[in-house]
Parts: sequence; structure tokens; C-alpha cells
Amino acid sequence: MGLVTMKYEMMKAIKGGYAVPAFNFFSYDNLVGIAKAAAEKKSPVIAMATMSGFKVMGEHGVVKMAEGVAADYGINLVLHMDHCTDIDMIKRCVDNGFTSVMIDSSKKEYNENVEDTCRVVEYAAKYGVTVESELGHVGGKEDDIVVDDMSVLFTDPEYALDFVKTTGIDCLAVAVGTVHGFYKAKPKLDFPRISAINKLLPNTPLVLHGGTGVPYDDFREAIRRGVRKINVGTELKVHGVFDTCVAGFNSPDAKQDPRAVSKMVINKVASICSEIIDVMGSEGKAG
Repeated sequence: MGLVTMKYEMMKAIKGGYAVPAFNFFSYDNLVGIAKAAAEKKSPVIAMATMSGFKVMGEHGVVKMAEGVAADYGINLVLHMDHCTDIDMIKRCVDNGFTSVMIDSSKKEYNENVEDTCRVVEYAAKYGVTVESELGHVGGKEDDIVVDDMSVLFTDPEYALDFVKTTGIDCLAVAVGTVHGFYKAKPKLDFPRISAINKLLPNTPLVLHGGTGVPYDDFREAIRRGVRKINVGTELKVHGVFDTCVAGFNSPDAKQDPRAVSKMVINKVASICSEIIDVMGSEGKAG
């Protein structure tokens, strides 16, 4: 068991008709909680580092941490660089052992997005690393990347077909009504758009960003229509880590011992991930 590519897990998900949950991690405890849930549920899982988190945890440390946790819990783990706008950083991720990367040039003009994505695909292909790219804009805030609600552009199916054929990407992140962060109102996903894109690209896994706060029934419907990877980050960042740490350090159970709080974070993150694994339909699909 160890690090595997996202393409490996995506191909199985297409055949099995389920989605692989993708969770952001910001610390070691956070990552262990993800692995704990994956091991208990026997589910494939994607652990995603962000540009800010990458800088805090270290370029080499993130990879070694993921390798160690995968070995400790006896699981296959996809190590993915999420929403990276820096091509040089992506190249370092590939060099250091990431098994999947996302180039996010979605805010650029279409041709520039294609050009950036092609550069990453060409480099990653030498190492067998999976590449995800985004077409259209997912609203809200992801790490240091902000997209104004008014500038959100949904993914055009015909452009999606051209984009995938031209770039050769493995996975396509689509803008269909989700946003990063917490929702101000109930999200409204464009299910016909998902179906239209999937019809044109039946062998290309579709990725849904901004999973926190989306009703579970909407997840299930999106999966039925071709979504194979769903990202969840804010839920883990706020409720899994931050709220748990605040409560934990103020709890008499902690007794000024940070290890006690670490256990609380691990268990809370594992609980959140386990619930989402159930919704994705990925339980028992590992190996």
C-alpha cells in the first residue's frame, strides 16, 4: 500500500459508478483523520494539499507525511496538489512524488488556460502523474484564490470537449453551480449541464469542487450523471480542525497536553470523512 495516481482510482470509479472523495488537509492530524476513515471504510481516498498548506508543511514534508500515513494505515492514497496556479510549483510537486496535480488557470482566457494545461500535461506525463484542470469558474474562496460571485462562469459542454481533446488532461473540474467555502443560500446544481458534459466525455472523470454544504441528495444525483471526484475542504478546515482545536484546548480532558487535542481532531475529521464516504458510494471499493 502507498501512493497511487488519481487516474487509477478514477478509472475504477467510472466502471463502478461511484465517486472518490477528495479531502483537503492542512496538518498531520488532519491527514491521519482522512486515512483513518479510509481504512475503516475500505474506501479509496484523495488527500489534497493546497498552495498555502504546502508552504506551511513543506514541499518534501507533505510527500513523506502522506507516504508514512498510507503505510501506517495500510491504504492506497492519492496525493493531489489542489488549485495550483504556479506551474513551477506543480513541477516541483511532480518531482517530489505527488501522484496527481491540478493546474488552475481557469481565470485566464481560454487559449491561455489551454496553453498552461498543455505544459503541465506534457511535464507530468513523463512521470505518470495525473493532471486535473478546471474550465469555467467555481465561485467563492479557495485558499488564496477568490472568484467573485458575479464573475462565475459555468462550463460550456462544447468547450469542455475541445479542452479535453486539446490538452489531454485526465480529469476535468466543472463549474455547475457549486462555490468554495460556506454557502450563503442553498446551492442549485445544473444537473442537465453535468449530463451534457458527461455525454460528450464519457471516459473523462468529472470533478465537483466546493462540496461543503451541498445536500447529500445532490451529491448522489451528480454522481449518477457522471461526477467521479468531489472535493470537500471547508468542512474539515472549520469543523474538523479549527472548532475541534478551540474546544479541545479549553476542555479539561486536554490537561495542557496537545496530544489529547490531536486525538480529538483525528477522530472528528475521521467522522466527517466517513459520513461523506457513505454518500459517495466508495465504501469497500479500495484495492
